[in-house]
This record gives sequence, structure tokens and C-alpha cells, in this order.
Amino acid sequence: MRIGDRLLLTFVPIVASLVMRLLNLSLRKEILGVDQLCRIWDRGEQVIIPFWHDQLLLLVFGYPGKHAKLLISVSKDGELLARTMKYFKHDTVRGSSSRGGRAAFKEMLELCQEKADIVLTPDGPRGPRHELKDGVVQLARMSGRPVVPMAYVCNRGHRFKSWDRFLLPYPFGRGVYSFGDPLYFDKQEGVDVFRQRLKIAMQENQQRAETRLESYGVPAV
Repeated sequence: MRIGDRLLLTFVPIVASLVMRLLNLSLRKEILGVDQLCRIWDRGEQVIIPFWHDQLLLLVFGYPGKHAKLLISVSKDGELLARTMKYFKHDTVRGSSSRGGRAAFKEMLELCQEKADIVLTPDGPRGPRHELKDGVVQLARMSGRPVVPMAYVCNRGHRFKSWDRFLLPYPFGRGVYSFGDPLYFDKQEGVDVFRQRLKIAMQENQQRAETRLESYGVPAV
């Protein structure tokens, strides 16, 4: 590994974690749907949490659980993110639909036997934007875990011209996290029907977060 890459991977995660913490402290935020998550945990169950790739930056501050495993792509950007997550005491699983996906899926399926929630971006790492891929559907089918959609919106921020229109919230804005109702895979319905149910659930949860934000008189970015 080149010296420049070593320095990048050493110092960028430190700076990124500090910036994220400062940004989070400056925001007024609200988390919807925590009660139903707590009821699932109280039953001794763990969940699968899908959220869209563009909402990734401040995800960690909206997650109210104690232990999560995040699926992160095998790339330089993914390595930076994985190292950054260590400063928030969350473990990562490396892989994606395009690189290392099969091995990562197998590892995540094995992790479903542990007391840890599984967090992933079902449209990552390259899109199409807000389009469900098979990973989350198959993980729900094979693990039996409930899938709880997660969304984040804010009223001040910048959208990059990337495939996902990545969101960078600005300081001193207002943000809303939202968790949707849990969905369980039903063997009688099949994969396609469950995928459609999950797609609708994620859309409705996104709308719920946006509606809540708009109730304060400000639109989502």
C-alpha cells in the first residue's frame, strides 16, 4: 500500500468521525418508530434494517440499539467507511452485490445467529437509486428475522451529483429518523411479493419522515 493511501486510511476516518459528531450535535433531530423496535428486542429478536445509500452519513446517530453489523462495500470508500464506523463501536461486514457479495451474504447469514442487528443499503453500492436488490429479501427469507425499514430526512443540506444523490446535511438544521413497521417473510407469498411489500414499506416510511419534517414548516432536501 502506498504511503499516501496509508495516511488517507489512518487520518480521514478520525477526522470524519469528529465531523460527524459535531454535525450531529448541531442538529435538532427526532426519531420515530422506536417503540416497536424496542418491543422486538424485548422479545429477544434482532432485526434487519435496510436504508437507502444516500442517507448513510448520519445513520449511526439514529440507530437506538446496542450492537449492529453493517454491510459495507469492498472498495477504497468502503474501507474508509468501515474504519470510521469503528469509532462508533459498530462492526462491519465487507462485500456488496458486485464484489464479495456471496461471501458477505454467507457471513451475514451466520451473524443472524448472534445478538446483533444487520444493517445494509439495499440499493448500494452502485444503484440504481432507491431500487431494492435481492440481498435483503433473501436474508429475510433465510434468517426469519423481521425487516424494519429506516429513513432519514433533513431540511438543510447538499445533494451531490452522484448516482445516489448522496445527502450531506448542513449544521443547525432539523432532521427526522423514522423506523417503519416490521415485515416478516411469508413462505407462502414468495420472494417477488415480499420484495414488493418491502419496497412499498420503505416508500411509506420515507414519506412518513418527510411528512413529519414538513409538519415543522420546512421541506426535506
